[in-house]
Amino acid sequence: MTGASRLSRRNLLAMIGTTAGSAAMYHAMTTLGFAQESPFRGEPRLSGAPKGSSVLILGAGLAGMVAALELRKAGYKVQILEYREKAGGRCWTLRGGDTYTELGGFKQECRFDQGLYLNPGPWRIPYHHHAVLHYAAKLGVKMEPFTQVNHNAYVHSAKAFGGKPKRLREVNSDFNGHVAELLSKSTSQGALDQSVTQEDREKLLAALKGWGALDHDYRYVAGGETSERRGYAVDPGGGAVAPPKPSEPMALQDLVRSTLWRHLSTGALYEFQQSLFQPVGGMDMIAKAFERDVGKLITYNAKVTEIDQDAKGVTVRYVDAQKAGAVRTARADWCLCTLPFSILSQVKTRVSSKMQGAIDALPYTASVKVGLQFKRRFWEQDDHIYGGISYTDLPNTLISYPSTDYFSKGKGVVLGAYSWEAWAYEFTSLPPAERIKKALEYGAQIHPQYLKEFDNGVAVGWHRVPWTLGCYGDWTDALRKEHYDAAAAIDGRIAMAGEHISYLPGWQEGAILSELDAITRLHQRAVAS
Repeated sequence: MTGASRLSRRNLLAMIGTTAGSAAMYHAMTTLGFAQESPFRGEPRLSGAPKGSSVLILGAGLAGMVAALELRKAGYKVQILEYREKAGGRCWTLRGGDTYTELGGFKQECRFDQGLYLNPGPWRIPYHHHAVLHYAAKLGVKMEPFTQVNHNAYVHSAKAFGGKPKRLREVNSDFNGHVAELLSKSTSQGALDQSVTQEDREKLLAALKGWGALDHDYRYVAGGETSERRGYAVDPGGGAVAPPKPSEPMALQDLVRSTLWRHLSTGALYEFQQSLFQPVGGMDMIAKAFERDVGKLITYNAKVTEIDQDAKGVTVRYVDAQKAGAVRTARADWCLCTLPFSILSQVKTRVSSKMQGAIDALPYTASVKVGLQFKRRFWEQDDHIYGGISYTDLPNTLISYPSTDYFSKGKGVVLGAYSWEAWAYEFTSLPPAERIKKALEYGAQIHPQYLKEFDNGVAVGWHRVPWTLGCYGDWTDALRKEHYDAAAAIDGRIAMAGEHISYLPGWQEGAILSELDAITRLHQRAVAS
């Protein structure tokens, strides 16, 4: 490819971003060497804290507890104020016997069997989230694989194929095959002659034939090659049985109109590429491990009501979050605030107008998760789905199957709904029992066993969670341009940290990276002063 026909890498990225979105562009940037994995390269080297200096940390989520661990090691006197009765923040797991009361007074008791759980917040850790994995390993948290993509799981649309779900492998094979056939025709007819040489054209045709499982005439048709991708109508067997029977691909027009192809790229996104991990026993195993290390520094049930600062330090006023009582006071030389801006915007805080503007401007996205316990693991026993995710255009959006306890004869919990924005508001306009009923209604269109096998469930809407009032900080490019620098700046003696002060919103990695950067700069300022 020469001259005007050559795409610059910058133009290629712009084209990808325009046609496929920012996630695809970011993945392409990584491939081309522009974007990198998590910049975490080890624990910060903080030392020489001024004698007797202190730091007050607001919030005992992962950001707050990592900060406490590192600042204590550097020589600071550290105290953490935490709204809840336990640490972890959004690193949260619900198990049998747990209770949870949301805004509006709805109280739920989780009735899952022993060993079963739901992670209402984070539920998976990408392999390149080095900070989370580092501290988890440091604190002895055991990890196991999390299955993101399962080719035997379903993709479903209520408006396509009579509402019958299709296996992911079928859609993936048929979409790739039909696209490969179209591209091979274009290549054979010379449409790409101005872009590729004859040698390149032949190599491309060979690649398309292999990638798309095309026959010798470059057609995607029923046969052994396509069935090796999409599965057989009659699987190969042994002995005196019928010979294997190829399956029939879906017609290109039907497949395109179904829009099921929208779900094929999920596993290719940078954050969802294997390997992914989960802590054995629930995501809050990470929080519990931190709590064992820094728990003595935490004041629980502390609802912050005011944050004040002067030239010498920071004063925070708080009350008991569980019962009425006198206002208490905590004071330190410096403050690291990890409270979500959705909460902080309701707290009287002495900061600059620029910082206050950032606090007030950042919205938080709405999300809901519904965990469903079933009497048996029918998705494995009947449908042969072991881990992974099925996708649908119904309001529950997906069904995630447990990536653990395979072949167990007992009960199991699936994530029966993980919905956002309008659908999340629709779910949480209902009492929890009705949300669960809706998740069952939607899921039964994919798994008819739902209604017969259902045991109990729990539903968490993040915009009703008292300590966050939302799932994560929902930055737009315009908001970042106007407010992000102010939000990340040290304001007098106060620094902000958390997933909302990162370019990884909603991820624990973003929270930890944000915090490590904030305490490094805070330490430098403390030493300089």
